[in-house]
Amino acid sequence: MKIVKVVCSAGKTGFFFDDQKAIKTSAKADGAAYIGAPVTPGFTSVRQAGESISVMFVLEDGQVAYGDCAAVQYSGAGGRDPLFLAADFIPVIMKEIAPLYVGKEITTFKEMADRADKYVSTATGKILHTAIRYGVTQACLDAVAKAGKTLMAKVVAAEYGLTLASKPVPIFSQSGDDRYSNTDKMILKGSNVLPHGLFNNVPEKLGTSGEKLAEYVKWLSTRIQKLRPVQSYSPVMHIDVYGTLGTAFNNNLEKIADYLKTIEENAKPFAIRIEGPVDMGEREAQIVALTDLRKLVDSKNIKVEIVADEWCNTYEDVVDFTDRKSGHMAQIKTPDLGGINNTIEAVLYCKKYGMGAYLGGTCNETNRSAEICAHIAMATAPDQLLAKPGMGVDEGFMLVYNEMSRILALKDVV
Repeated sequence: MKIVKVVCSAGKTGFFFDDQKAIKTSAKADGAAYIGAPVTPGFTSVRQAGESISVMFVLEDGQVAYGDCAAVQYSGAGGRDPLFLAADFIPVIMKEIAPLYVGKEITTFKEMADRADKYVSTATGKILHTAIRYGVTQACLDAVAKAGKTLMAKVVAAEYGLTLASKPVPIFSQSGDDRYSNTDKMILKGSNVLPHGLFNNVPEKLGTSGEKLAEYVKWLSTRIQKLRPVQSYSPVMHIDVYGTLGTAFNNNLEKIADYLKTIEENAKPFAIRIEGPVDMGEREAQIVALTDLRKLVDSKNIKVEIVADEWCNTYEDVVDFTDRKSGHMAQIKTPDLGGINNTIEAVLYCKKYGMGAYLGGTCNETNRSAEICAHIAMATAPDQLLAKPGMGVDEGFMLVYNEMSRILALKDVV
């Protein structure tokens, strides 16, 4: 079966683009907005509406396969590609990507994904923006599944020699700044991992010596025990601190490790992970810091898992962080890896070499990219899957849970 046409449409994401550097340093929250001047190139305000592009392959039998191009909330930060605006990139897709597929036969996912993911732009001499590669490869996976009249998860499993999961992958919900009432929603819905928390500012959220986070973790433990729907419900706490522990403790890893002991105690009886404890400003320093922090935590028998995020952006980054044991778990931040073929391979690499695999992404994605990530999760079985998009809890949880449930119901039917 052939692809006869490529069509693009501009869309909105489930959240916003935020200038992380401005938020960390000077911007002040004002309702849903931030007041202050942007500092990251490309931003016209500290917070601006997230944008996406749907890439649709019209097949010769009339079916439409599609995926959504989207970029992370904190575009331009931590070594990531710049702001992704639909008006700027639809012409690029139509000029450079469409000819790779129009009039061509649908082959395998791997082959079709490589066309876009490894394509070097004639205009810039570089590979294309991660968001473009992300959405186009989603459309490739959907096209192969539609041509074969099967599930996307089964295509991934077949091409990578995997067996579909027999139950849903644990879901990780994120609260945004509403880290109290949104956490209640997570507990009531039985989210497996919670609440993310968005501790991205030292004085207002973390506390100058980490006291606000410590108090929150203690509250969270008490709240889970009070509201849990069944006594056996025992979620993992997972809190993203965006490098603020490094800021608060001047990147003194001994002090950070000792502080994490307090966090461990406050979290009991629940397990806890801390994502992005430091942000060293560049890749190699980040790898070294997380390697050393993991050694410290392990040597002190502190039961807190360190999750790598900033500067762990590409498949090659995930490999290096894994090989050097930089943390206990890596967030595979799906839009940052470009093609979803890289996401699949990153999950499998983490699992093979003993690194926790967090199939993540961003609140700033779309319903379509979330659903396709659910198919990847059911084929590759990571340790957890991010509920996305948005920060409202209910919607993102529903999208990934229901898609995984549909896959389980259909896997022996189609």
